[in-house]
Amino acid sequence: MTIREKLEADILAAMRNRDQQRLDALRYLKSAINRVEIDRRVTLDDEGVTEVVVRQVKDRRDSIRMFEDGGRQDLVEKETADLVIIEEYMPPQLGEDELMALITETINQVGAESMRDKGRVMGRLMPQVQGKADGQQVNSIVTQILESLG
Repeated sequence: MTIREKLEADILAAMRNRDQQRLDALRYLKSAINRVEIDRRVTLDDEGVTEVVVRQVKDRRDSIRMFEDGGRQDLVEKETADLVIIEEYMPPQLGEDELMALITETINQVGAESMRDKGRVMGRLMPQVQGKADGQQVNSIVTQILESLG
């Protein structure tokens, strides 16, 4: 079953169960996928749909931070609930040990010796962890490791 088929089935289930919160979040995700398809004039495969899901998760996290800063707890709760629903469509996330191993391996492959090599490390690393790890977390770990080297 593709991600799109799972999304369609989950929308129907939410309609049957009269779960409005879930239905709204899933419809929003579906419309985001449709917008990208219309803009690019293509039909997205699972990888393309995953990119949209990752972007939606990032957008929700950013919104939650902004609403917290603005003191809008009602919107924080809504966005958090939507985020939980959308995260169901994310690929399995890398564990901390797996992520550290991948980062260390990439640093060794690139031959990075200091912070000046961060761009090369991130350039090679990000395609490997896309959708499987939070970019800010990856950036933070790479920075810590490179600072300790140089």
